[in-house]
Amino acid sequence: MIENAIRAAKLDLDFYNTVEKDTTLTGQAAILVAIVSLLSGIGNGFVRGSFFGQAIGAVVAGLIGWVIAAWVMDWIGRTFFNGESDFGQMQRVLGYAQAPRAIGIVPFLGWIAWIWTLIATIVAVREGQDFGTGPAVITVVAGWVITVILSGIVYAIFT
Repeated sequence: MIENAIRAAKLDLDFYNTVEKDTTLTGQAAILVAIVSLLSGIGNGFVRGSFFGQAIGAVVAGLIGWVIAAWVMDWIGRTFFNGESDFGQMQRVLGYAQAPRAIGIVPFLGWIAWIWTLIATIVAVREGQDFGTGPAVITVVAGWVITVILSGIVYAIFT
């Protein structure tokens, strides 16, 4: 799983195309989302002083946000750009695109993790939907806005 996360973080196109098709990697993608969410939550805990609340809230919000993002970005891509994905494919590629968030454990590096994850998400959606970078950027930005709002609500409830 660590090797897969590294390949995802390196924006390895072959890896994203493999993940898209390999249904056995959905569970591993979920575990990765939980781990990187936990690490980010711990990093936030250093800054905010509430390790337990930040960590638990981050895992819950991360997993819920991942599912919401997969559904939203799958729908946007297929509806507006004739993308060729399904919910499971989006779950897998988006799960692995979260790998760069692991550096969020280091306080004040969250913004680097955010930018890197955004780029990885664009690559993941582009490869998962089988369309160009322009539609992928639009799909990710629109999908991310909706996901951040909904995930933020969940995160606020649990922290």
